[in-house]
Amino acid sequence: MGLSVSASAGVVFLGVFLAVGVAYPAVANGFEQVTDARHDAADRALDRANTAVVVHNATYYSGNSTLVVNATNDGTTTLDVSDTTLLADNNVTDPVVTVAGNDTTDVWVPGETAQFEVSLTPEPGRAQVVVDHGVRDASTVVVN
Repeated sequence: MGLSVSASAGVVFLGVFLAVGVAYPAVANGFEQVTDARHDAADRALDRANTAVVVHNATYYSGNSTLVVNATNDGTTTLDVSDTTLLADNNVTDPVVTVAGNDTTDVWVPGETAQFEVSLTPEPGRAQVVVDHGVRDASTVVVN
């Protein structure tokens, strides 16, 4: 084999080595990102499966135009009060939320009851509490 053939083979092997050296980190990073995304999706699915809320009652007091909704965290995950939404006839409201008698907490642990109180007119027909992961429960409103 002559010098030119050996030099050509060396250049080709060097090119292949450089190409693999550039491609491997990109492929490895892409695989790692996909794996992390799958783990995150599995964690979110587990949290969603362990999250539950039960609306016990929804009462509208026509004397002072106030809607009061009582709901319990019936799952095994701790919920954030700031991520909880009260809907009245599918309209987002801005209620005062009291969890186990405390209106300054942002933590709603399993088994605790939260009370949502908001001034509304006209009286709604349905109230719905939506918590993390889109888990929700609803109740018809009783006028008092």
